[in-house]
Order: sequence, then structure tokens, then C-alpha cells
Amino acid sequence: MSIRHYLGLIAVAVVVTQVVTPIVRWLSMRFGLMDRPNARKVHKAPISRIGGVAIYLGIAAAVVVQAIGEFKFGWSGSWGSVFTETSVSLKMGVVFAGITCVFLVGLVDDIFDIQPLAKLVGQIIAAGLVTAGGLNIEFVGNPVGGGLLMLGLLSVPVTILYLVGFANVINLIDGLDGLAAGISLIAATSLLVLAAQGNRLDAALLAAALIGACMGFLRHNFHPASIFMGDSGAMLLGFTLGVVSLLGVMKTTAAIALAVPLLIVGLPIFDTAAAIIRRLRHKRPFHEADKGHIHHRLLGRGFGHRETVLIIYLWSVILAFGAYTVRYAPGPIKLGAFIALFAITAVMAYWLGLYEFAHGTEGDRRPSSRRQG
Repeated sequence: MSIRHYLGLIAVAVVVTQVVTPIVRWLSMRFGLMDRPNARKVHKAPISRIGGVAIYLGIAAAVVVQAIGEFKFGWSGSWGSVFTETSVSLKMGVVFAGITCVFLVGLVDDIFDIQPLAKLVGQIIAAGLVTAGGLNIEFVGNPVGGGLLMLGLLSVPVTILYLVGFANVINLIDGLDGLAAGISLIAATSLLVLAAQGNRLDAALLAAALIGACMGFLRHNFHPASIFMGDSGAMLLGFTLGVVSLLGVMKTTAAIALAVPLLIVGLPIFDTAAAIIRRLRHKRPFHEADKGHIHHRLLGRGFGHRETVLIIYLWSVILAFGAYTVRYAPGPIKLGAFIALFAITAVMAYWLGLYEFAHGTEGDRRPSSRRQG
């Protein structure tokens, strides 16, 4: 595919998301699906909490346009296709069914506030659909002795754990206006470049769709937000990033291959790891919200809402650029550069006190992401 083609898919997702978002906001008001302000929330007026619907429709629109283009207008050639080759088409269909499933699980949670265990089961089912489509981590590179480490029977559970983890790292960091959408936009852009260079058309298609949906939604979600993406949006973004990252490294045997997408989303991963450590030390459930995330720490350092979000954007760009560099660096430098980038993030996290106890009362704990934006 050419750059023009990718830009066209991005434009489709941008336009659909832009058009649908105000409609979703109106429907939220009509049916009372609003996040209402109270003493522990920063917004002063009721705000829609189902913006994930617009994000999903933006992604779906770009995928549908690509499918129509291939079947009706012959958008395939020497570069291959995503839908007109039977085996590839079947895989993409099942994979997108998994993406749809995780979106629906999040939407049900946004509307009815389901239990964390039920949400986790839904995420596992969605990841299971993706693995049923043939997208599995069958091997990983051995960074020590060289060669490959075959996962065998562990392939399916490892892939499911990977995708469920991606769904939740974006969900957990979704605590300020525009934060999750911006981080996802940066990550998807990096993955699009890598997928296009590796001729992974299926990964590039989803990455382009994700970029457009995030861009379209940010118009309404950047501070001060007029709509929140909710769990339906945050889980969808994270899960889709996980799918794109796996599609992009399939058939790649380099030891560092799977580490590259993990580095691209290194900031949410660090934030999630720190949250787990915090809650274990404080003897709290993993799903219980607190005010110890990176963005809370930056706010506590005196930065404003927009300043905090922009700092995290910059931090994410540095990691994404570093991941791209690592991907194409000479062999001996790859692992060292990867460790150095994560070390920098770890030092920053320590400076922010990210690993400290999350001391706080019930009144100052952070609400769930669907009520934060």
C-alpha cells in the first residue's frame, strides 16, 4: 500500500469518528448515560461516558472501506491484500470479531457497571477469538543463546495473557482528558510505520484505522473534554494495539521483535506494573482505583491538566522513537538500548514516587476510567 492509501484510511476513520461522536453524546444525554459530577470528580457538568462507540465505528469504517475496495475495486496487486486472499480474510474476520467482542464487553460495563471478574472473562473470550483466528505467539527469540524458544502448548495462554494485558494497560492509564487517546495515537503511528516497512498489510490497516479514530475522538476528548471514551473505548484501544503488534511481528524471528511493541507502550505498562505493586503492598484488590498513577503524580508536582498530558505524550514519543531505533540498530546494540530506555522510564517513575504506597482515603480514590475520560 502507498502512503496515500494509508492516509485515505486514516481520513475515513477521522471523518466517521468526528461525525458520530456528537451523535453519541446526544444519545447519552437522551438515555441518561452520563458521568455526573460529585465531590471527587474534576468535571463540573454531566459528560457522556460511551465515547468508545464512536471510536469503534471509526475503526470499523476504515476496515469496511478497505474490504469494499478490495472486493469491488480491485485494491490488490503486487503488495498483496487483506481480504481477497481466503486464508488472510478468514483470519482478519475472526480477529475483528475479537476486537468487537472486547468493545461490547466495555460498553456493557459502561452502561451497567459489571463486576471486574465478568469483565475479565469477557476480555479472555475476546482474546480467545483472536487466537482461534490463528494469531498466536508461537515462539520468541532467545536473546541469550540465539535461536528460537518454541512455546508449544503455552502459545494460546501466552497470547491471551498478552492481549488481555494490552486491553488493561490503556484502561488503567485513562485518567485525564485526552490521555488514553493520545498515547494510543502515538503507539499506533509507530506500529503503522513498522508494519508498512515489514509489508504486514493487515497490521497496517488496523493501525491506520486506529490512528484516524484516535485523531477524530481527540477533537472532542482533549481537555476540557465534552465526552469520555469509557471502558468501551479504553479497552478497545488497548486490545487493538495488542492485535496490531502481534500481526506486525508474525513470522519475525528476531529476538527483539516482540519487545519492540512492548517498548512502544512502555509507559502504560510501567504505570500498570507500579499500580499492581502499590496495591499488593497496600493489600488492595488489583481492580481498585487509587490516585497513584503517573498522571496523578505529575499533577501533584504542580503541573496543570494539559501540561501533564503533554508531558506524558512527549515521554511516549521518546519511547516510541527509541523502539523504532532499537528495531533497526545493529545486533549487539539492540538489547542494551532496550534496557537503557526502560531504565530511563524506571528512573522517572521512581522520581515521581510511582512505587510508593498509595495512601489515600475512600474519598480521594480515582473513579474508574469510564468516568474520567
